[in-house]
Amino acid sequence: MEQTEKKSSPAVSDVGAWAMNVVSSVGIIMANKQLMSNSGYAFTFATTLTGFHFAVTALVGLVSNATGLSASKHVPLWELLWFSIVANTSITGMNLSLMLNSVGFYQISKLSMIPVVCVMEWILHSKHYSREVKIAVVVVVIGVGVCTVTDVNVNLQGFICACVAVLSTSLQQITIGSLQKKYSIGSFELLSKTAPIQALSLLIFGPFIDYYLSGKLITSYKMSSGVIFFILLSCSLAVFCNVSQYLCIGRFSAVSFQVLGHMKTVCVLTLGWLLFDSELTFKNIMGMILAVVGMIVYSWAVEVEKQSNAKNSLSHPKNSLTEEEIRLLKEGIDNKPVKDVELGESK
Repeated sequence: MEQTEKKSSPAVSDVGAWAMNVVSSVGIIMANKQLMSNSGYAFTFATTLTGFHFAVTALVGLVSNATGLSASKHVPLWELLWFSIVANTSITGMNLSLMLNSVGFYQISKLSMIPVVCVMEWILHSKHYSREVKIAVVVVVIGVGVCTVTDVNVNLQGFICACVAVLSTSLQQITIGSLQKKYSIGSFELLSKTAPIQALSLLIFGPFIDYYLSGKLITSYKMSSGVIFFILLSCSLAVFCNVSQYLCIGRFSAVSFQVLGHMKTVCVLTLGWLLFDSELTFKNIMGMILAVVGMIVYSWAVEVEKQSNAKNSLSHPKNSLTEEEIRLLKEGIDNKPVKDVELGESK
């Protein structure tokens, strides 16, 4: 009974992490849609808003550390700076890509992150994927592509920004998992260390980037109680979204986060149809069904791969010495006098 509870507990935690990510991500998209759309409050300062998100996240992390709810572990400053540069490049690249490209090409660039993450993990960590996982990834990409991609117009500037955005976002997500494993640091602890750097840099440079994107200065925008409410709501949801992103990547992988993360796309399309009277065509519905089937197949394939690896590790017990063990054994023999067994004398 105790073993069953131990096995079910991680599964419940995994589902909880994904549920937090999906709910908070969909919620923040809906809140931002009301905040930033022309039919809402026309707050078109996306980069600065992201700076607000990380500022609130950093504040929550600071309070958590001060009250002892989380422990602070050492991560070299240069690694935090490097990660923050990559993450901020991802945010800026995505905003520029959305501005310079058609919505269709923007969606294609987001879909390309899955194979890019696979290739980057293969290059950086020599990670290999089973045939079933590869097939599931293809099914998800096709399904999401069918339900989201419409017009596709490409230009050189937009293509370059999309490439930078895809590469930096993929690298950022891989680095999250790598840093957690390298320094044995929890998802929230790592986020608490990176959030202040990202918040500071985005709040300094964000208004200039937003001015380039929209031609408007945030200082000239007229705030209202409605705008402040949705900014606070967006920031609150961003805390859960950021924490759950680090949590999911730490527990699973960047590829799993990308594949299963497209459930958010399906939820956004459905809620857009329910709440904002967005058009939902037969093509959209078929694409969503195909994407969900791909996600289910992917989850099954990953579980089969884990069980196969576990069986292989059990069926092939360690029966050979490592180079380090051989070296230590040799040193022990060389330093120890060899005794004659019969005479009991040292030679």
